[in-house]
Amino acid sequence: MPTANIAVVGLAVMGSNLARNLASREGNTVAVYNRTTAKTDALLEAHPEAGFVKAATMQELADSLQTPRTAIVMVKAGRPTDAVIDELVSVFEPGDIIVDGGNALFTDTIRREQAVRETGIHFVGCGISGGEEGALNGPSLMPGGTPESYETLGPILRGIAAIAEGEPCVTHIGTDGAGHFVKMIHNGIEYADMQLIAEAYDLIRHATGKSPAEIADIFTEWNAGELESYLIEITAEVLRQVDATTGEPLVDVILDAAGAKGTGAWTVQTALDLGVPVSGIAEAVFARSLSSKPQQRAAGAALPGPSTPWSVQDPDAFVEDVRLALYASKVIAYSQGFDAIVQGAIDHDWQIDKGEVARIWRGGCIIRARFLNRITEAYAADQGLVALVTAPFFSDVMATAQDSWRRIVAGAAQSGIPVPAFASSLAYYDGLRAPRLPASLIQGQRDFFGAHTYRRIDAEGTFHTLWSGDRSEIAAEDTH
Repeated sequence: MPTANIAVVGLAVMGSNLARNLASREGNTVAVYNRTTAKTDALLEAHPEAGFVKAATMQELADSLQTPRTAIVMVKAGRPTDAVIDELVSVFEPGDIIVDGGNALFTDTIRREQAVRETGIHFVGCGISGGEEGALNGPSLMPGGTPESYETLGPILRGIAAIAEGEPCVTHIGTDGAGHFVKMIHNGIEYADMQLIAEAYDLIRHATGKSPAEIADIFTEWNAGELESYLIEITAEVLRQVDATTGEPLVDVILDAAGAKGTGAWTVQTALDLGVPVSGIAEAVFARSLSSKPQQRAAGAALPGPSTPWSVQDPDAFVEDVRLALYASKVIAYSQGFDAIVQGAIDHDWQIDKGEVARIWRGGCIIRARFLNRITEAYAADQGLVALVTAPFFSDVMATAQDSWRRIVAGAAQSGIPVPAFASSLAYYDGLRAPRLPASLIQGQRDFFGAHTYRRIDAEGTFHTLWSGDRSEIAAEDTH
């Protein structure tokens, strides 16, 4: 007799923690399977209280599950995921549900959903944010797939999701790859957020000479206000940590070369395909790349820079300027991320509720922050909001912060302190504000060397100037 209502396939740390989370919720009996049986045995031995149902083969897993069978796959993205899906398809039946909880590229999810759909089995790509702790204690969950699959899956996911203000941090994002798409954008915003926080720390340290522990106190104070967020909170913890070997601040002992798993790059590449500027996210990705180029940085150390270091007369006022610059830049990162979600939904015919996305990011996930409530409110007030930063609340933030933001970016440039995410975010903001951009000149250049044509502000249609002839202007259709 089948006894389990949900299965987890893949029992590394994330899978094991998710299985334990599921098992701890009333009404769930969890079947578990891992390619290496020893890992399954170790999980059962370590957590007998969970009442896991062991499966040594995929067929045993299928036989242990009540219908419609539901299995969450937690294996490495790419070929390992495809292999597990193929195995599950061979033992599942129409109406059953396969959930990919890994960090899959959304286009892979679209491909997999189309292939699995032909068998009558439902395939759900589900973004899971919160890391190992979130998987165990409550993550933010972003499932895609069919509405029918969510009828079965929704109650299970609501039971294990993080709770923010009394609400589970999960919603049905949209069909096929929508869930993994939104998770990808989440990770892109995370890249920007981390880079901005790092730039804020670097500015304060260079300009005021404060120690990491003193800067930790500043971040703790910020976390009590409008910048309250998980990343600000853990930044203070990292900056306070002292290395046991050297007695130095740990942040001074860690090699300054940042790693990446690719989701930030996916966000930027996808945004380029969508034609959506995500400059703050892009600069955060590039900053990590630059940090990991030791030969270039070693050569660059000999390059000339400003002759005098930055020295501020009023450290408290400077720190407040940095705080406001950070707040404004963070708003731009989220605004750009939501721009990408809007365009992605248009291109892929997804019905994504932007306010719901902000709501489920309030708990469990890495970018959880106080002002996500304001994003939900902004989209509730205007579903057709053309840019999040233009919503009244965020426009007011910009009005308050912009003078500080400009002082920080200008001062950093004069003092040779790199602030790529701060600076690119400000440039994007000013680009939005500009009544006229120099793109008109670019169009003229393109028309000159490639007859790419241009439009006029005072007439309909497209035009071309005969640059190599008498330089008269003709209608574009006359160029063919």
